[in-house]
Amino acid sequence: MILGSKVIKARKDEEKGNGTETEQQTVPMQPLVDLGSTTLKTSRGTIHCLTIVGQIEGHMILPQGAKATRYEHVLPLLAGLEADETIDGVLFLLNTMGGDVEAGLAIAELISGMKKPTVSLVLGGGHSIGIPLAVAPRRTFIAPSASMTVHPIRMNGTMIAAPQTYHYFSRLQERIVRFVVKNSNISEEKFTELMMSAKDMAADVGSVIYGEEAVEYGLIDRVGGLSDALEALYIDI
Repeated sequence: MILGSKVIKARKDEEKGNGTETEQQTVPMQPLVDLGSTTLKTSRGTIHCLTIVGQIEGHMILPQGAKATRYEHVLPLLAGLEADETIDGVLFLLNTMGGDVEAGLAIAELISGMKKPTVSLVLGGGHSIGIPLAVAPRRTFIAPSASMTVHPIRMNGTMIAAPQTYHYFSRLQERIVRFVVKNSNISEEKFTELMMSAKDMAADVGSVIYGEEAVEYGLIDRVGGLSDALEALYIDI
């Protein structure tokens, strides 16, 4: 029994010293597994690619099995990328249904405040609070088939029916509108019109817009794909 333990320990020590084939393969992939991010190094520069997918998780933990982007992971990562001298630019790939408003705004504010070149590409969807995230980078792209849902602030769970609650909702919505208008080419009037439309959604107010429409309204800069987004980023570097 003791001899067996020594053999096992010797094997573990050997693996730690030399590195097994499995460890050598999984360690470089760990940031991609944990955070959905990876660093791309080419002769034109070093780009960090970060995905924003599923729901934006805020102060409340989402149910097990829900695909989520956690703000407590993204915020320090963005701060690190801005300070990292080896990173030349950041590419954001979005396919999000929205989520926690304040968490989403926090991430969007950090992105918009970065001095390094940043580019976003909306793939699939950039809905709800995903819209501020999509417009926050310096340059913005959307795939032709991608969609964006613009709607007023919603709240789930218990709500105190008092004037202060409605006032809070109104001010929070104003913050979102101001941020989107400041970081895109859409007018406040047009964005509010899309937000309050009763034509597109059967059980709610708001609008669903697609690739070319988002560009036409000034919400996104260009329709494009991955190569377009990367090229724009390399140009800015």
